Amino acid sequence: MDAYQYSYTNAAGITMEEYSFLHHASAGLSQNQMQTFMLVYNSRRKNPNDILLATLLGFLGLAGVQRFMTRNYMLGGLYLLTFGFFGIGTLIDLISYKRIANDYNRHLAYECYQIAKMNN
Repeated sequence: MDAYQYSYTNAAGITMEEYSFLHHASAGLSQNQMQTFMLVYNSRRKNPNDILLATLLGFLGLAGVQRFMTRNYMLGGLYLLTFGFFGIGTLIDLISYKRIANDYNRHLAYECYQIAKMNN
């Protein structure tokens, strides 16, 4: 189980906060469940640097890409239609891109936990 439990430390751009919630989200899983958890989580996880790059696209006219990437479709559509709330929303997202990625990844970890629990 240790091989899978600590395999999330190899993820690119992982923060201490993300490491902490992954450790708590995956507690109590069997080896098979942990393997499922890590496979699903690693395939869907968003790297904060990818969110940063997507946010920077907002200044080139593609505002909201970072919100579409994190399944926040309504806000992504609003950003796209209003050019990132006239640049202000894009600027705020530029400052808080790590929080956006961590929020998405935290929600994803709990989804992956449910998927792993269904995998006996």
